[in-house]
Amino acid sequence: MANGKGGRPKGAAAAVEALVTPVLTEMGLRVWDVRFEKEGPDWFLRVYIDRDAPLDLDACEAAARAIDPVLDEADPISQRYFLEVGSPGLGRRLTRDAHFAALRGRKVCVRLIRPDETGARDAAGILLGKEGPDVMFEREDGTRFSVAEKDASYFKLCDDEDLF
Repeated sequence: MANGKGGRPKGAAAAVEALVTPVLTEMGLRVWDVRFEKEGPDWFLRVYIDRDAPLDLDACEAAARAIDPVLDEADPISQRYFLEVGSPGLGRRLTRDAHFAALRGRKVCVRLIRPDETGARDAAGILLGKEGPDVMFEREDGTRFSVAEKDASYFKLCDDEDLF
């Protein structure tokens, strides 16, 4: 996994993020996440971008064209890889403290590593924010609950529920 403690990318992903953030910021884009992942025999450098307006293929292509020469010149990754630039998409995962802050007030789903006291492994609620290592939620009925970040497999935005 490309993320380290505190939700910050580590290693190659951190180096790439430092290089591409100024370029993407100048284009009106934000870096959502950077992952350097192996799939089969191949390595993929995935730069997930976001902005206030909806993203389209043209914006992703323009971002890829802008950061490719920066990466070629700095050469932060010595091995061969495929560059992919795209949107974090619907159901985007929250992996950084900044994600939890930015999505406060939105419905977020959490998948627990182990079932809770009721036997459930999935929960959802309106994200209230983070307090230290705990992520705070409010259910539709107004009750509040928290989940320690270490107890969750993932947190993701629940903006794709109605599609399925």
